[in-house]
Formats: sequence, C-alpha cells, structure tokens
Amino acid sequence: MPGTRIAALGHHQPARVLTNDDLAGMVDTSDAWIRRRTGIATRRIADEESVADLATAAAAKALAASGLAPADIGMVTVATCSAIDRCPSTAAQVAAALGIPAAVAYDLNNGCAGFCTALASADHAVRAGAARHALVVGAEKMSDVTDWTDRSTCVLLGDGAGAAVVSAAGSAHIGPVVWGSDPTRAQAVRLMGDWHPRFAQEGQTVFRWVTTELAPLAREACERAGVALADLAGVVTHQANLRIIEAVVQQLGLPEDVVIARDVVESGNTSAASVPLALSKVVERRDLPSGGPVLLLSFGGGLSYAGQVVVCP
Repeated sequence: MPGTRIAALGHHQPARVLTNDDLAGMVDTSDAWIRRRTGIATRRIADEESVADLATAAAAKALAASGLAPADIGMVTVATCSAIDRCPSTAAQVAAALGIPAAVAYDLNNGCAGFCTALASADHAVRAGAARHALVVGAEKMSDVTDWTDRSTCVLLGDGAGAAVVSAAGSAHIGPVVWGSDPTRAQAVRLMGDWHPRFAQEGQTVFRWVTTELAPLAREACERAGVALADLAGVVTHQANLRIIEAVVQQLGLPEDVVIARDVVESGNTSAASVPLALSKVVERRDLPSGGPVLLLSFGGGLSYAGQVVVCP
C-alpha cells in the first residue's frame, strides 16, 4: 500500500488568557504552587466559541496551508471528549462550515490520546484507498467540564484545537502506531456523570503509570518506524504536566538538540487538542529541521495511549 504524509498543520486558541494569579482569586492556590506542581503559567479559555468553532478554525488553517480544495477531502475526524453535541457530530459541523461536500465525518473519543488515535486511523484509511486526503482535528473546550472549585484540576485545563491534513504519499511519512489501553486504570482520568460531567483524575496514579510505561512505548514507536531515538528531531507528548514531560524525556536519554514541545506552560492541558496544538506551533516557529522525524506520544482516559513517528511539513 502507498504511504501517507502530514501535508499541513493548523491551530487555534481562544483570545482570553487565564493566568495563575486569576485562578488564585477563584480557589485556594498560588502562581508558585501551580508552577511547582504542573509547570503551567497560563491557559486559554473559550467564552462564546464551541468545540465545533475551535475545530473549524484550526481545520480551516490546515486546509488552506495544504493548498487543497474542500472537495479534495474524503474524510474528516475530530478527536474530542468535551463536545456537547452528540449528533450531528463535531466533524460533520466542521465539514459543513468548510464546504467539504461528501466526506465521511465522525468524532473519535479516546480522551487525551484522541488525536494520535485519529491520526493513525486516517493513516490507515488513506493507505487502504478509502480516502486520498483526510482532515484530522483535535479540539477541546475543557473549560465546559472543569470544576472551578477543585484546585487540583481547575489549574490544569485549557481550550484549543489543532489540525492536520493527511495525504497519500509515495513513501511513509507517518510511522506505524503503537496504541492500546490499560483498562484496569480506566477510572484514573474520567469525564463521567450526567449531561454536564466534570473532569476528574487520580493524579498520582496517572503520574506513576506515565513515568513507568510511556518511555518503553516511545522506544517501540521509534523501533517500528526504523528511527533511532538519537536521530529524532523532536518529541511532542500530550501536554498534561511539565513534570511528566521532563521525566519522560529524561528516561529516554535524548540528545540536547532534540526539540521538546513544552506548550503546556502557556496552554495548559487541552486534552485531545494538546498534541496537534503543540506540533503546529513548533512547526510554525520553524523550531524543527526540515524532514526530521518527530515522535508523537499521547495518553489519557481509559487509560489509553497512542503514538507514532511522523515527518512534518
């Protein structure tokens, strides 16, 4: 089967910035406490924008950067766990807003691992000939599901979206996915309850799992892609917590010149949006050398995980 590539990226964040000092006026916390425990300084909060609005804005940028017409897109997938609309899907709303006429459109909920899972699904669909070009979006309005009285979680979350256009290619620029879940820890990260659920997590359980299990998964993704860790140009993990990112990077023993995404500092944890948001930013800033392999790693509710090595545009 032919390979695939990421043809273009795009991202969008709401205008309103919520600082740590702002949160200190809402709950018993402080800028120093938040930075020490999470590394987060600010996050963006959507007011009137919906998940579909955030997704559409990011997707429009990726589509424009790809040079493709809306009619060229045969598949639209939005990874989200915070969308309120059940039907029509957020993906269908994005397709309608962008004038994409006949694509298969569906949402994928795999928590914070959603974008990498959706990217792999698009890679498989394009390789199989089910679509020639796919639009993959990670979009979240986590502020809708935040308990603003819980200082352990409200300091973490933010809103935003990132998108990628996946196209057929003569060789593989999206490596084999390493994905799965640990259902014995399914309750560690959750959105459960009625039609207005609240985010909750078992922080220590997540931290122990990630700092034990993620580095071996990263090595496996690189092995499947035929890329040595030392040859990576960059690493973009789920932006859950700066302490987690730093711990995983240290375990991998990467060279100092490898670009590490730390978008969590300014964006907080944006769940399924965090990997494409951070990836789009490092590519836009031209932090990565052209053609260099980038390791994507995500983990979240379920406890689900997914990751692959990609070459960015």
